[in-house]
Amino acid sequence: MPEPLRDVADLLRSRGLRVTAPRIAVLDAIEGMGHPDADAVRVEVTRRIGSVSTQAVYDTLHALTRAGLLRRIEPAGHPARYETRVDDNHHHLICRACGATRDVDCATGHAPCLDPAERGGFVIDEAEIVFWGLCGDCAGAGHPTTTSEGTR
Repeated sequence: MPEPLRDVADLLRSRGLRVTAPRIAVLDAIEGMGHPDADAVRVEVTRRIGSVSTQAVYDTLHALTRAGLLRRIEPAGHPARYETRVDDNHHHLICRACGATRDVDCATGHAPCLDPAERGGFVIDEAEIVFWGLCGDCAGAGHPTTTSEGTR
């Protein structure tokens, strides 16, 4: 077994998960894709290991997310996306036109980056910030920038 697959197998076992070809393929695919949605993951996993059902991909994504090996982000108006960067409190830039998603490091380097004026009894362990706008390609193509206040 090549070294990277052994590492993934050990990682799965360390989280109490059985080692399966779809789990290895999903983790490997997402690592190489950035922030794919479930359909893009299914296409890539099928390319890598052959036939795999859509339900198997969704089940695998949910299991890996529950185990803390994937992070699910849910940008409004776009399908849920997945990433393997789970060990820090980073944020995201999301293009309103094409949905391109990029990581943004935490502004202060401490989790959470922001501290609300009123906690309401909550013990806060994470701050999730999404910056919306247009990626360079969409801005260059003349897509209008829209906000909740309308087009600017």
